[in-house]
Amino acid sequence: MAIKVYKPTTNARRNMSVTDYSGLSKVAPEKSLLAPVKKNSGRNSYGRITVRHRGGGNRRKYRIIDFKRQKFDVPAKVLTLEYDPNRSAFIALVQYEDGEKAYIIAPQGLKVGDTVVSGKDADIKVGNALPLSSIPTGTFIHNVELYPGRGAQLARAAGNMAQLMAKENGMALLRLPSGELRNVPDACMATIGQVGNTDHENVKIGKAGRKRNMGWRPTVRGSVMNPNDHPHGGGEGKSPVGRPGPVTPWGKPALGYKTRKTHNRSDKFIVKRRNGK
Repeated sequence: MAIKVYKPTTNARRNMSVTDYSGLSKVAPEKSLLAPVKKNSGRNSYGRITVRHRGGGNRRKYRIIDFKRQKFDVPAKVLTLEYDPNRSAFIALVQYEDGEKAYIIAPQGLKVGDTVVSGKDADIKVGNALPLSSIPTGTFIHNVELYPGRGAQLARAAGNMAQLMAKENGMALLRLPSGELRNVPDACMATIGQVGNTDHENVKIGKAGRKRNMGWRPTVRGSVMNPNDHPHGGGEGKSPVGRPGPVTPWGKPALGYKTRKTHNRSDKFIVKRRNGK
């Protein structure tokens, strides 16, 4: 998909761009695959804000995506390519030969009328899903399971893809979009190709109202707060942070602070971290 740039008719329009949706099907979503989404505005069950800067936004329905692709050896025809308000990637509505319909993440190059299939004997073709053990080394894949049967968890966002680097002793070595090298059981399912909507990262929001439509509320800098509200607050005029580095409102380091557990059980599967160590 291309990027649509507006003429600078206003200050906001000058820096605004949107995804060109002309290649998508102009149809309503499949009703049987919709589910309601409850808005919590960042609040927990006690009504306290646990995630800041969330609230408002347009109403949306959740599209039930088939991340498992466990309907093996049954061809499915692509009926539509659709926009999904819950994710950056586009989705495709497919109909199996027995009449069942499902949504899948739409890979780059998938078109209406194409046929996709999942199974260990499927062709190495864009949109087909196979276990990693049946995929040739070097293939670009997306929608990768982390544990067999759990459903895809890796490389699902717009433009993302992983690469199958090697297979040995029942494990497959993947290079993930972050640069991390990680072993995954070769019984896990993955889909051939790259996730579509590759230009998503180039979209410029342009104005605050578009973020409000997405459910994001304004963010206030800590340096303009009072000392009782933020560690950066206080001082006469425009004051520096006053610490070795910036911190969160609760005093934790804000930039580059690792939050992953130091003794995570899955550490043994990581061959090389995304930061090169």
